[in-house]
Amino acid sequence: MSSPIDRIEDDNDLPPSDDLRAGEYVLGVLDAQSRVQAQARIASDHSFAALVAQWEDRFSAWMTRAEPVAPSAHVWPRIRSELGWNAVASSPTGLWNSVGFWRGATALAAAASVAAIVFGLRGAAPVPLPPQVVVQLPTPQVPPQTEEAVARPVTVLATDDGATGWIARIDASGGKVLMVPVPRPADPSGKVDELWVIPAGQAPISLGFVSNEKAHSIDVPASVRTALIAGSTLAVTLEAQEGMPHSAPAGPIVAKGAIVTI
Repeated sequence: MSSPIDRIEDDNDLPPSDDLRAGEYVLGVLDAQSRVQAQARIASDHSFAALVAQWEDRFSAWMTRAEPVAPSAHVWPRIRSELGWNAVASSPTGLWNSVGFWRGATALAAAASVAAIVFGLRGAAPVPLPPQVVVQLPTPQVPPQTEEAVARPVTVLATDDGATGWIARIDASGGKVLMVPVPRPADPSGKVDELWVIPAGQAPISLGFVSNEKAHSIDVPASVRTALIAGSTLAVTLEAQEGMPHSAPAGPIVAKGAIVTI
């Protein structure tokens, strides 16, 4: 009667199935040439790559449950019997205590284990994985954006060196200006930033305090909303906190930018 190893050798004469080849690749039992061929298939053949992923998933459950186990006392005598030697060494000296022998025996045991696994893969059903718990997270509700909101452009207020100081989004019909700053340190003298709209050819009109730390909306008086048009300029100056909004700017310009088409 043929042994399991003989049957494996006979089966190797047949072309391996894709599923078997994927399992052998995951186990690491392929020779160098076959492994390179399998890696090339993974990159070009989506169905073969899926089989490899399935085998990796199957073996991952074993890896998480595997614990080191000391071999039983009959393992080495059984190896000696398979090699045709006496099951028990007659003396403590000689080949049985040779480091080279033990290395060879270890390699033989590893090869036999791999052969048994490959043989089992050909006829055994996959080991079921532990049940997975799937948690369905609620889908965040995002309010739909109107065409006007999506298309509304922004105005970049740049500093003297060309860096962005603020980004403004203007809602002229709603009477609001959303100001988003690039955070920077506060003025050490205690002065704060004040936002101005400057219509073409006219004097600046104060829109009040603007933060240099966080985004916020500024309410625009109805009488000033008509100035929020293309061609006007938004500017930020450094002013004293007292008396804000001021009738005219007194401090230096921190950043400015022309309003684009609304």
